[in-house]
Amino acid sequence: MYNRKLVFTAACLGMLMFGIILTTLGSILPFIIEKFGIDKTSAGWLMLLMSFGILTGSLIFGPIVDRYGYKILLIVCSAIIFFGLEAIAFTPYFGLLRLTVFIVGLAGGIINGGANALVADISEGGKSANLSILGIFFGVGAIGVPLLLGSLLQFFSYENIMGGVGFFIIIPFFVFLILRFPAPKHAQGFPIKQGLSLLSELPLILFGVILFFQSGMEITVGSWSSLFFKEELAIDANRAVLYLSFYWLGIMLTRLLLGYLLKKISPVIVQISSFSVALIGALLLLFSSNLNAAIPGLFLLGCGLAAAFPIMLGYVGDRYPKLSGTAFSIAFVMALTGGMIFPYLTGVAGQSLGLRISFIAIPISLGCQAILFWMALRSIRAKK
Repeated sequence: MYNRKLVFTAACLGMLMFGIILTTLGSILPFIIEKFGIDKTSAGWLMLLMSFGILTGSLIFGPIVDRYGYKILLIVCSAIIFFGLEAIAFTPYFGLLRLTVFIVGLAGGIINGGANALVADISEGGKSANLSILGIFFGVGAIGVPLLLGSLLQFFSYENIMGGVGFFIIIPFFVFLILRFPAPKHAQGFPIKQGLSLLSELPLILFGVILFFQSGMEITVGSWSSLFFKEELAIDANRAVLYLSFYWLGIMLTRLLLGYLLKKISPVIVQISSFSVALIGALLLLFSSNLNAAIPGLFLLGCGLAAAFPIMLGYVGDRYPKLSGTAFSIAFVMALTGGMIFPYLTGVAGQSLGLRISFIAIPISLGCQAILFWMALRSIRAKK
């Protein structure tokens, strides 16, 4: 029998790792561009490779954890992430960097999906609230990378800082190694027909499309904001990467608050309010001419984007408990498709039009999310 609290702690460590992975590339992107002499389009390809790796990991984790459980996957993926982060930090070869970025993304996608599905499985009630608490640790990992870089770059190279970050992964590796996890839900064989039937579930598809836009925005803002500050506001690269931490701080603090709010207030009200806050933040950032508007805008954008993943995944976990891993895989594949496409197109558009113009996609995406959320709620009510 597993210990629920210890397993939840392990899931939180997994999400912390994913936060590190997802923000590492965006945080060091200005330095990679300088080190390898690449343009924004090539940098966008790096984002695309990372996102494609995460997408692939999100695709395969669900059926595997439903059939075989969580333990082995978490152990293997944490080992891959350790070696991958060290390679990203120190490789002198751009070709090897591209390969490593994909492999780390693959392991990160598995860790992300596995941690979320694991928390949904062990939560007897209040899945959205528990998933929000889980998301706090994503924020800790996400904010930690730009904070470390911004604070230590005057003393160390970005390679040495990222190499040190990689050694943190040893801790969750050993935690995964010694803990007992929930037994597989389908140890006798995965029900392929039931799994495929989820693809016809309209609410699941709608939630997945909402997360398509959500992931696209989250990764785009996290990946390109430091360069936005450098180019559009003429901020030094070392300071720009530090200001990126305000975005992740907004996500982290809001998810901490959501762990309480979602136990008291309807997820519908919370999500609608979040759309409004994110829109205000996006407009402040878009029309900013100095840090007085840009930093609050980035922070509010993080606050507004914090709710969508825990709320949508809470709905998914509640509706499909017997195949939660597979349902989460479908949702995450759709989400990370957006996370793969948006940052790449932002780089392409930013190369020719500038990042300020390409960031217009953010308020447009928020409007699409609001419409889709209304459609998903109507679909759920129709099925009752």
